[in-house]
Amino acid sequence: MDEGSELSLSVAHIVRRLKGTHLHSQIERRAKECLHQPEIRLDSLREDVRRFLRTSACGPRAIPRLLWSISKSRWPTCARHRSVSSPPISVTSSLLILPPMPPHLLPLSTEAFFSFFVLFKDTCGGGVRLFFSFLYVTCCLTQACWEKRVLKSLNSMSSELGVPLARMRPAAEQKELTSKWNEMGADEPGLRGDLTSFRPVYAPKDFLEVLISLRNPNYDSSEDVGVRSHWGLVQVPLDVRDIPQLRRAYAELNLTSGQLGIDDHAHIDPVVVEQDSAAAQQYSRRGCSTGLRADLWALILNSNNQPQDAMRYEQLTAGVVQHDLLVDSLIYKDVKLTASNDDYYFVFEDFLYQVLLCFSRDTAVLEHFKYNSATPPRSFVQGKGEEEEGAVVYPPNGVIPFHGFSMYVAPLCFLYNEPSKLYSVFREMYIRYFFRLHSISSSSSGVVSLCLQFERLLQTHLPQLFYHLRQIGAQPLRIAFKWMVRAFSGYLSTDQLLLLWDRILGYDSLEIVAVLAAAVFAFRAENLMEVTSLGSAEAVLADLSTLKVMPLIQIFLFATAI
Repeated sequence: MDEGSELSLSVAHIVRRLKGTHLHSQIERRAKECLHQPEIRLDSLREDVRRFLRTSACGPRAIPRLLWSISKSRWPTCARHRSVSSPPISVTSSLLILPPMPPHLLPLSTEAFFSFFVLFKDTCGGGVRLFFSFLYVTCCLTQACWEKRVLKSLNSMSSELGVPLARMRPAAEQKELTSKWNEMGADEPGLRGDLTSFRPVYAPKDFLEVLISLRNPNYDSSEDVGVRSHWGLVQVPLDVRDIPQLRRAYAELNLTSGQLGIDDHAHIDPVVVEQDSAAAQQYSRRGCSTGLRADLWALILNSNNQPQDAMRYEQLTAGVVQHDLLVDSLIYKDVKLTASNDDYYFVFEDFLYQVLLCFSRDTAVLEHFKYNSATPPRSFVQGKGEEEEGAVVYPPNGVIPFHGFSMYVAPLCFLYNEPSKLYSVFREMYIRYFFRLHSISSSSSGVVSLCLQFERLLQTHLPQLFYHLRQIGAQPLRIAFKWMVRAFSGYLSTDQLLLLWDRILGYDSLEIVAVLAAAVFAFRAENLMEVTSLGSAEAVLADLSTLKVMPLIQIFLFATAI
């Protein structure tokens, strides 16, 4: 079958599947409604309708997700189609992990699948036209390949060390863990065993290499007018804001507005008393006072710590006591490598173990996969076969910790001294924001967009610095990526980090992280222009603990000449 025939059959299949969906009827209804809009002209009807549908409520995001789910529903499972599926990576004494379906097993050809984006019924001729975002699917495919690599690393570690992915703890071990629950940081090595053989599944620099390789097959970068677009490492055509747009979006941060962190006068507002989440979010845009921050963040995140939340935390604790997971050792190792060696956070080692171990068992975290390009790792309980009823998610929350993961929790320990409250706030922070920092997507708050925005801001406003660093082999993104993937946790002093996170919550976006990264380079630009190697550039930017966040952001956004 030639390529054209395959594309036609694929399009026909997608159209048949879409016609019976609620989304199709919604699009059809919207197309009819738009005919009554005054901006729709007869001489440009087709383009006007297309433009209207792209900006409508059922616009470009819902359709790619539906098309993607249709394609995934056609993937064969390993149990039913062994002849075309990849073999399981490894078998342990408890669980079997299978890699996600690799791209070469997609039911549609890449060319066919990359042909769809917005579906609408052509009201003139009655034909169906399909357009699809190449980048959306590219991100999904790259994410799937990345997940396969991570799972392979996890399985290899399990096989090499002879450690099962999951096991039931003996009664004596359960009793010991219960007695030492509040002092796990002092248990050397005790329940954790020898951690020297365990290694992080991946580090931020490994993830960066994947992002650098990301390309849109429908995008020819040679068509760009300027040469600066080729200077950076990220070569994907995403829309990111420039300085004028950022000024409008972050108007509350302008030089004439008082900011906590600069002008520490109290602009106390009764939002906590009124329990108004929207008002709390608006208040947070100019910084939260130390005494109110914990309550304001909980209010913004709708984390009320009700009795059922405390009960849920106790259930998760019981799950940790009953079962030992391989990822528990990864958590122990990460805390030891990061927070335990940090002057600000080492005192919270016990809290970090408790929160992260419970987090790994919390199936409520799976909710974020509904709006995430990632998919949770699938496992099969040994002895129950490889049918769907034997499938489980491993770890139960679907998140495999990486090097530095514990630093998402550490700053929150300054705000909450009750473990259940700390856990509740962290979980909400993760499923709203932090997951985007280690998953590949085209979201404006996703890590790909943050990297691109950081590079664009530097290329546009500090082109000489960017070119100089590029020429000496010190690409700015290779230095700044570790800051952004952790949202600067572990790099800024805690008081400054909390002021930055105030703005993340206030603006409901991680975009400010990329702005700060560019502002740091601008602040150290004079010294960076003198360096001659990557090592010396990293030395100039090694210590950020003395920086003041809000002055840097304000000067970069509002005092930069355009």
